[in-house]
Amino acid sequence: MDLFNVYPLFDIEPVKGEGSFIFDKEGQKYLDLYGGHAVISIGHSHPHYVATISSQLEKIGFYSNSVKNELQKNLARKLGEMSGLTDYSLFLCNSGAEANENALKLASFKTGKSKTISFNKGFHGRTSAAVAVTDNPKIIAPINQKADAIILEMNNIDAVEKELLKGDVAAVMIEGIQGIGGIYVPEVEFLEKLQKLCNENGVVLILDEIQSGYGRSGKFFAFQFANIQPDIVTTAKGMGNGFPIGGVLISPNFEPWFGMLGTTFGGNHLACAAGIAVLDVLKSQKAIANAALVGNYLMQEIAKFEPVKEVRGNGLMIGIEFDIEIAEIRKKLLFDKKIFTGVSGKHIIRLLPPLNLKIENAQFFIKKFEEVLNEMALI
Repeated sequence: MDLFNVYPLFDIEPVKGEGSFIFDKEGQKYLDLYGGHAVISIGHSHPHYVATISSQLEKIGFYSNSVKNELQKNLARKLGEMSGLTDYSLFLCNSGAEANENALKLASFKTGKSKTISFNKGFHGRTSAAVAVTDNPKIIAPINQKADAIILEMNNIDAVEKELLKGDVAAVMIEGIQGIGGIYVPEVEFLEKLQKLCNENGVVLILDEIQSGYGRSGKFFAFQFANIQPDIVTTAKGMGNGFPIGGVLISPNFEPWFGMLGTTFGGNHLACAAGIAVLDVLKSQKAIANAALVGNYLMQEIAKFEPVKEVRGNGLMIGIEFDIEIAEIRKKLLFDKKIFTGVSGKHIIRLLPPLNLKIENAQFFIKKFEEVLNEMALI
């Protein structure tokens, strides 16, 4: 049997990770400024993370959600304390798409409606309802197409109000910072007006913090740059530092009933151990403050290079936009300078490194970035 060939692959095979670095099977060392799609939040193979999961595996790795699991309660308590959302409740699942599916389902249960609003360049997952509210027709199969999934221009509050006044909207879903779309940060005023409109019209406001959450922005959740309190917050990627886990943080406005949501693997013992270890490290190493500090340095330094059209983001969620196509820049960074970065489309490089990235690693990137631009005669 062969693999179903849906991924274009670099000819690199990582076999080891340590902090902000990965090593391929030939022993070559790479600086990881992409974190496997913003997943690596506390660094590769962090000792506390490895020890916590290993210790748990020696006890019990899995049982179903039909029995008590104190690890789930511990994870919920620590997550509430670190995020400031202590009065929310937590539903645990396995991925970002699953978290968004459950968030949209909750909104529909709550309102009795099915219409959803999301925004251009947004990405919310590849499954059923999540992909229907994603702004990428190429990955929406006919079975996923929904006439009641409306995609509007981000920061256009008048367009949102016009739709909400029709009275048939269940939920508005927006990313704290758009990731795959190119690192676009919603305007604070827009978010605050959006919440006000949702409250006035009985519409559920869902903040998708799958990529922007867990400290990546320099705050625990990116929406916390605005004065809002969403009805639902979804999270995943950095939540488990590579272990599959997702979460739906649900405000007290929702009343659960048995069977309302469910999952086989969500909230299993190993996933909870991973999630708890991540929160422990974020707290003990002040990684969120570090993300703000190092991210600010990177954005300031990158903006000094003339070929760069715009630098966007917050913390260690950074988009570098060029007027030219960036494929060759990224290729040189990877194969010549041994630095992993990400892309969005043809003109944007994304930086999504571990949150404990050291300032000297950031300085190393700036030096190598300048070398690449010089070699390509761009400066």
